[in-house]
Amino acid sequence: MNRQLFAYITHQNGVANDSAFELAAAAKKISADTSVTAIVTGKGEGLTKVCEQASSAFAKVWKIEDDAFAYPNAELIRALILKILPEKSVILLAHDTFGMDLGPGLSIKLNASFISDVVNIEGTDGDALKTVRQEYSGQVSTHISCDIADGAVINIRPGAFKPEEASIGGKIEDKSSEAAGIAAKRKYVKTIEAEVGDVDITKSEVLVSIGRGIEDEDNIEIAQELADAIGADVSCSRPIVDAKWLEKSRQVGTSGQTVKPKVYIALGISGSFQHLGGIKGSPFMVAVNKNANAPIFQVADIGITDDLLDFVPVLTEKIEKL
Repeated sequence: MNRQLFAYITHQNGVANDSAFELAAAAKKISADTSVTAIVTGKGEGLTKVCEQASSAFAKVWKIEDDAFAYPNAELIRALILKILPEKSVILLAHDTFGMDLGPGLSIKLNASFISDVVNIEGTDGDALKTVRQEYSGQVSTHISCDIADGAVINIRPGAFKPEEASIGGKIEDKSSEAAGIAAKRKYVKTIEAEVGDVDITKSEVLVSIGRGIEDEDNIEIAQELADAIGADVSCSRPIVDAKWLEKSRQVGTSGQTVKPKVYIALGISGSFQHLGGIKGSPFMVAVNKNANAPIFQVADIGITDDLLDFVPVLTEKIEKL
């Protein structure tokens, strides 16, 4: 299939988000024979660094620098992409808060197909792209055949595609002139950083994270004992914060903290994309859940199907003996 593929790359502080290299891996499942162009927008020295990072995974990198892109504004980026994207192209976006803001409206403006939260790409059959997404908090996998004859906007779930080791050395092209005349009604005002509690989980190398499966506030002590035994900190998913069992600063996810530990132990966490979206850096992940079909097992390096209330105390005891 001779089709132009693009990926929009998000970044922060001069570092490309992990999703950038995952999008490159996803694009290869659409067509291994077609080069992929990364679109990178921003302002300052950090933008150049991100473009250099992206060039290791993409054949081409379009660098677009403008003061208006200093903060990612989906309305501005949508207008830019409409201006620069060739007709009938396929563009991949990360299914994070920004991608969810950008993708649907972009597909409408392009008159192209749209698929959100894709966890797997099974290949193409002519103009039909076969994808897999999840429904009902990951309990059901839906196989979708999408017509991409007139182009498509595809949102890829962060962490669903494993980045490949690559050093392509793609060509960086400065297309900043394309930003001329781009405007938006919404404007960036300021960033309000989340409050740091007694423990800053964003700096933790090892996290023991608890979800709905902990069942009762008193059972949090079980997770804390495991964390103490391995030198970790305790974090959680949103239901724990909603129940006011732990403070907001301990929440991992798109509506909580973004963490980048070396080891992540998920206890009783189903693994929704909102939670996984807050975990960066591809840590070694261990999941304990009594539901064998929990989505967390699709991204875990080690999965244990068991009741955490039975399993964790035994694990803690064994570790303490060591």
